[in-house]
Amino acid sequence: MSGSHACGLQTGQLRCSPYRLPARPRTNLRCHRSLQLACKAVQRQAVDTGAHWTQGLRAKLAAAAAAAALSLGTCTQVAMASEFDLLGESTPTANYIFDDASVLNRSSKKGLNDTLSKLEADTGYRLQVVTVRKLETESDAFAFGDKLIENWYKTVDKGSDKGVLVVVTTGKDGALTGGPKFLKATGDTLIDSIASENIPILTSEEKFNETVSSSVDRVVATLKGQKDPGPPIRDSGERKRTYRTKKETKKASNITGPIVAALLVIAFVVPMVQYWGYTRKG
Repeated sequence: MSGSHACGLQTGQLRCSPYRLPARPRTNLRCHRSLQLACKAVQRQAVDTGAHWTQGLRAKLAAAAAAAALSLGTCTQVAMASEFDLLGESTPTANYIFDDASVLNRSSKKGLNDTLSKLEADTGYRLQVVTVRKLETESDAFAFGDKLIENWYKTVDKGSDKGVLVVVTTGKDGALTGGPKFLKATGDTLIDSIASENIPILTSEEKFNETVSSSVDRVVATLKGQKDPGPPIRDSGERKRTYRTKKETKKASNITGPIVAALLVIAFVVPMVQYWGYTRKG
C-alpha cells in the first residue's frame, strides 16, 4: 500500500479521524420553524400585556430582529450541510453515486451504477463515486476521501476492498483513494494519473460526466486485469501556422529568382530572334 495515499486504515480497525464529526446542521425547514416560533412568542407577549399599538410595532421590530439573528446564526450552517451530509451518510450498499454537486445527468448515473454494480459482483471491489462543489473541512480531496472511508467502514476488514472517487467541481480537482486491498490492486500509477490527468483535464472543460466515466473505466479495467484505456489527451491549444517563416521565404526566393530571370530572357530574346529571322528572309 502506498504511503502517500494511505486512507488511515490500520490493522484491526480504522484510524480515528483527527476531526470529530460535527452535529448535522439544521435543515431549512427547522430554521423556518424557529423563526415562526420566535415571532409568535414576541407578538403574544405584546397582546397579553394589552400594550399600545406602538408596543405592537416594537414587538414586530423585535420579531424581525430575532428572525435576522436566527438567520445569521443557526441557518448559516446550512451552506456547509452538503459536505457534512456526505460524512453523515450511512454505509452505502445499493447506490454507487453520491452526486452532491448535481453535475451528472441521469443516463450517466444509470450507466455508472450498472458498471460499478457489475464490478463488485465480478471482483468484490466496490467503488463509490462522490461529487461535491467545495471542501470546507478538509485540505484536499484525498483527505476527504479517506474520511469518507473511515466513516462508512469502521474496520479494516470491511473497508479494505472499498474505494472512493472524489470530484470537487469548484476546485477542478479530485482523488481516488480507498482501503489497503483496493489501493494495492489499483496502484499508485493509476491513482496519480487519475488525480493529475483525468480529473483536472476534463473538469477544466466542464466535462464532469466524462470526468467520472473515464476515471471509472480505468479503475474497472485495472481491477479486472484488462488494459488501461489511459488518460485523456490534453488539448495543447496550438494553432496551425498559415504564414511562412523567414527561412521558408528566403528559400522560396532563392528558387523563384532564377525562374523569373529565365522567363525574362525568353520574353525578350525569343521575339528578337524571330524578328531577325524575318528581316533576313526579306
